[in-house]
Amino acid sequence: MEMIYSLAGKIQELAPTFAVLNVNGVGYYVGISLQTSEKLTSGQEVQLFTQQIFREDAQLLFGFFSKEEKEVFNLLISVNGVGPASALIMLSSLSNFEISSAILSGNSGLLQKVKGIGVKTAERIIIDLRDKVGKFGISEENISTFVNNKIKEESLSALEVLGIPKKTSDKIADKILKQNPDLSVEELVKQILKNI
Repeated sequence: MEMIYSLAGKIQELAPTFAVLNVNGVGYYVGISLQTSEKLTSGQEVQLFTQQIFREDAQLLFGFFSKEEKEVFNLLISVNGVGPASALIMLSSLSNFEISSAILSGNSGLLQKVKGIGVKTAERIIIDLRDKVGKFGISEENISTFVNNKIKEESLSALEVLGIPKKTSDKIADKILKQNPDLSVEELVKQILKNI
């Protein structure tokens, strides 16, 4: 049962991990992720989507700048072994898109980079949520773009080591990836070198 769906008020205090939202003279302490914290400023009038969690020893309130972030948070805490603190750390370390992409493409390595998420938990998140994250506008197509960007980044870094400026190789990389989206880092580096 969700009692407080959202709160609108003025940011009275702001830290990377929490905000105090003054709603008509009442200060609500809400736990937030860096993703939300970066969008807020002290004294700002804002609406946060909230999630209440009742535990035997505490009543916790979490706030999110976007509805989507709140939904990702709720999906994460539905997984056995992922508590609110771990979910917030994950939302602070990765964007909603990165989390959803990692789940859909089975990239447990990316999830394990998050502090406190081990191999078993990462695997469990992927298995439990794979069918549920599709609605965040993530499609196989978007994932291949996401993977391409990673391959492109790695290739450009490799070329920088060889003394070729990013500016030079960036445009060429885009052109090559448009024609051959499935290239590996090595193949892309070779192709770029041929085209410079």
